[in-house]
Amino acid sequence: MKTKNITELAEVIRSKNSGPFELTFDIIFKDYDTYYKVKSKGVINKELIAKLYNIDPSQIVTFVEFDAAKAIKATITRPVSSGAIGETDVYGAQQHAPLLQIEIPWD
Repeated sequence: MKTKNITELAEVIRSKNSGPFELTFDIIFKDYDTYYKVKSKGVINKELIAKLYNIDPSQIVTFVEFDAAKAIKATITRPVSSGAIGETDVYGAQQHAPLLQIEIPWD
């Protein structure tokens, strides 16, 4: 089966702080048809997020398929709080890279 990389399907893939102790990831799709097709595949889920970020699924605070925004959103507990010693991305804006690996089965 053919696949498409998430970067071909999404308009925005980003990460950002959700307070000092959490990171939020947004995948916002180009159009509703693409969003609903990706959503129906069920590939992007809590288990995938946990695998991509090498965390236990219990560290995923929220996972939402937000139809009104044609978006999939996930929030995880930050491994190091924003601004703490050893933390390397105070704004959480550079943490979306693992999402770029997502491949979606595509007919």
